[in-house]
Amino acid sequence: MTTGSEDVEKTKEDEGVVKTVVYALLIALTVRTFLFEPFNIPSSSMKPTLLIGDYLFVSKYSYGISKYSFPFGAKIFGDSFEGRILGSEPERGDVIVFRQPTNINIDYIKRLIGLPGDMIQVKQGQLYINNEIVPRKLVRIGDGRDGIPLNVREYEETLPNGVKHLIWERSDDWSLDNFGPYLVPNGYYFFMGDNRDNSKDSRVLHEVGPVPYENFIGRADMLFFSHRGDDGGEDYGDWWEVWKWPSMIRFGRIFNAID
Repeated sequence: MTTGSEDVEKTKEDEGVVKTVVYALLIALTVRTFLFEPFNIPSSSMKPTLLIGDYLFVSKYSYGISKYSFPFGAKIFGDSFEGRILGSEPERGDVIVFRQPTNINIDYIKRLIGLPGDMIQVKQGQLYINNEIVPRKLVRIGDGRDGIPLNVREYEETLPNGVKHLIWERSDDWSLDNFGPYLVPNGYYFFMGDNRDNSKDSRVLHEVGPVPYENFIGRADMLFFSHRGDDGGEDYGDWWEVWKWPSMIRFGRIFNAID
């Protein structure tokens, strides 16, 4: 048999637990909405910068807030919330997560190549911005080892603002190795994957095309985990096979900044 005072204490304890859970959820929602959100890489379109099995933090505050910053924001706000609040200008070369313009339920991650008003063209795999060739130098040719497929050419590309990054090219006659010239509309941005011959990006105008500023989720800043998984076609086992974890984890990539 319990006394009335014991019932009161039990009720207070239950209320305390509920409050703690609610506060924790609110804090998590605030962090996810306004500060950082985790994403993982499911495809090879950003190789060699990002690999399948990479997990990264996206900075949500880098470009301000849009309806896509909120969970289910597009459904909640609809057309009542357009544009961005406290937005800052993205820089050419940023690696950005955004909502696909033709399907806002899909998140893409690509590199920002073209700003509003830029003229973008690709000729035989070579990128041009505003009729100026974007310089690149050959770093190495893949021999099937060190994670680079056979005959893939790895270049260091230097964008007009001085940002340097690595790209992969298999050939100069892929379907998107000749594109444009294309004028990026006002308020829109042009994205490309670093794995140039294996990326569905803004060059695919009917499916991705230029991306409106409000579709930005945030800037990819840092890797917090990376595992090989199915990447490379090797069998690294299942998640529960803990004895195989050391061979699955890419320790050298954890906490790396994304350039």
